[in-house]
Amino acid sequence: MKILKSLAALLVCTVLAFSISAQKTVPSIDVKTLDGKTVNIQEYTNQGKITVLSFWATWCSPCKKELNTIADVYEDWQDEYDMQLVAITIDNARALRKVKPMVDSFGWEYDVLSDANEELKKALNFQTVPQTFLIDQEGNIVYSHSGYKPGDEYELEEKIKALAKKAPLELEQAGGKKKKKK
Repeated sequence: MKILKSLAALLVCTVLAFSISAQKTVPSIDVKTLDGKTVNIQEYTNQGKITVLSFWATWCSPCKKELNTIADVYEDWQDEYDMQLVAITIDNARALRKVKPMVDSFGWEYDVLSDANEELKKALNFQTVPQTFLIDQEGNIVYSHSGYKPGDEYELEEKIKALAKKAPLELEQAGGKKKKKK
């Protein structure tokens, strides 16, 4: 009996360790550019860059506040952390005509894609927007956040900064070289 309990405990520990260590990646799903071109989302998440996927909709006020706030610091984040942000609207086909004029009026400098059929949303298994995913340089989802309140961008930046610091060390250990920024 003692042996069975020990084996059960070992099995539970092994399963937990495996599930904790398993990295979730962004699935291979097609989305559309605002021009209607089909692209696979992994074209963005498998570039060796830190990537923020921000799901939003035109009717979502917190979404627009978050994306506008990030727009103010986005150029700095790109320069400091070698990262990219991809804003993915979940607006349906009817509301999609409002997206490009809204993006243009806000002056967002990041790529904006459409998941009008919500296939990517379903695959990533979330319900509400705004929803933010942070993807590391290897394409692993390392952080996600639902909702937005002022100041959330600082937490996101800290997580991005940690990933950016991690990259040169791993590159150096692999024998690669990285230019130092001046």
